[in-house]
Amino acid sequence: MATIPGYVVMQPTTLCNLDCTYCYLPERAFNRPMPVAVAEAVAIDVNEWAKDADRFSVVWHGGEPMAAGRAALADLMAPFRGVEHHLQTNATLIDDAWCEFFAEHDLRVSISVDGPAERNSARVTRAGRPAYDRIERGIATLRAHRVPFSVLCVVSDPRPELAAELYRYFLDLDCDVLGINIEEQEGVNGRTNAHAEASVRAFWAALVAEWRRDPRIHVREIEHALRYAGAVLAGTADDVLPRRLDPIPTIAVDGRVFVLSPELAGFSDERYGDFASGNVLRTPLRQILYAAADAPGWVGEFLTGVEKCRATCPYFGFCGGAHAANRYFELGRFDATETDHCRNSKIRLLEGVLDHASAD
Repeated sequence: MATIPGYVVMQPTTLCNLDCTYCYLPERAFNRPMPVAVAEAVAIDVNEWAKDADRFSVVWHGGEPMAAGRAALADLMAPFRGVEHHLQTNATLIDDAWCEFFAEHDLRVSISVDGPAERNSARVTRAGRPAYDRIERGIATLRAHRVPFSVLCVVSDPRPELAAELYRYFLDLDCDVLGINIEEQEGVNGRTNAHAEASVRAFWAALVAEWRRDPRIHVREIEHALRYAGAVLAGTADDVLPRRLDPIPTIAVDGRVFVLSPELAGFSDERYGDFASGNVLRTPLRQILYAAADAPGWVGEFLTGVEKCRATCPYFGFCGGAHAANRYFELGRFDATETDHCRNSKIRLLEGVLDHASAD
């Protein structure tokens, strides 16, 4: 595992104003804000890393980051220098003032929306009511202010006939980048994510076909799969993934640091103890990451699992061992190998892209 990350994830508040049924966050009903002292502690090392990097990102991810309020978010962003700020939001709180805030602070905005209204049944308010009208209104406000945005779409039932509907919706939405997440079993979301192999594979193949007809937006997963396939043909596949895993440090509101998977934040286990690797209010982030890379506990177990994948899985060069949280929440341990997440979002994705190519 690397000791210098490419980005950090910051949790400005635990609170989310929605109550999505597939959400993994355990404390989203509580308003626990991040003190500025936490951001200041993180920025000490991040600002140094950013000086030596072509690009370094700070990702504000909640809860709902906008629930922290503009003034609080501005105070949390202020200690950082020379970084890109990204914000993942459900869009329901976006108004004219927020759009001005995004422009003033050069915030890169990503919206969580799962397609047209009927595909957003999981995205509900705390009263259990559909949130789509509020999401749509927020996106319309972004567009009126000409704020560029990307989209993160969760697909709970991947079927080939869904691909065209989703892609055309996002074309009309005029987003720049589309990320597709097949729903994952993690955190407090215990719903199974097992799906029929043929259906998932055909979903990805159909999505590639739609994208090729009108590739106006970047589709994250498809473009990654195509880069890998091209590298295999060029004999450079070993260079697609970094040599060492990015630690992806997530800093919780109280300063605790969770590496490798943001979804582990707020969880502990009798076998492993608290999944936190330290706290930036007591130990510099740089030191926490150095120690975590050599830790014998769950991180070491996960790295053992990654090596098992490297030795046994023909898709390892594309996947790189996936994420710690998927192994833990699906299989109850970190040194297991193939998960439903692997099958849905890595193996079937690559197979679907190749299926489309062979049928072309």
